[in-house]
Amino acid sequence: MAIRVIRNDTDELLRKKSRNVEEIDNKVRELVLDMLDTMYDKDGVGLAAPQVGILKRIVVYDIGEGPKVLINPIIEKATGKQCGEEGCLSSPNVFGEVDRPEKIVVKAYDIDGKEIKVKATELEAIVICHEIDHLNGVLFLDIARDIYTATNEEIEAAKEKTKNELEHKNGKKKKNNKKIYK
Repeated sequence: MAIRVIRNDTDELLRKKSRNVEEIDNKVRELVLDMLDTMYDKDGVGLAAPQVGILKRIVVYDIGEGPKVLINPIIEKATGKQCGEEGCLSSPNVFGEVDRPEKIVVKAYDIDGKEIKVKATELEAIVICHEIDHLNGVLFLDIARDIYTATNEEIEAAKEKTKNELEHKNGKKKKNNKKIYK
């Protein structure tokens, strides 16, 4: 497919609320594939359609378990609390501490138009919440504290650490206190 340009956090489009997807057609499927290609190309774990300039309620993510697609996602239930350091593909090299629910239940549609429910915890819950915020015109910078800018070397080291942690995640439950690249 194609790598799309990611909008920077100064782009006013990222402050607008996205519209529901009315029909999951080939155009939407192509957008989803482009979003996945873009996310992987930029070493992200999540991407929302507004980040590539499309005000549609579409989220893609991959926390190391394969790509997931959420169309018109709605958080039906959120419990607990976790705090972690987040970053965003729309805010290169910028990070901050963000409070998120520890567990969520999300209703959405998959790429085939089938209604799905996702029960997410820890990292997956963080990523989904971060991306749904994008659909509502909210940036992580709006809710983060202790915001700082990292050097490219620090980012590469954190990416390597996150990659290693994701590879060793299978079957292990651990608290999330790592950098998240969305």
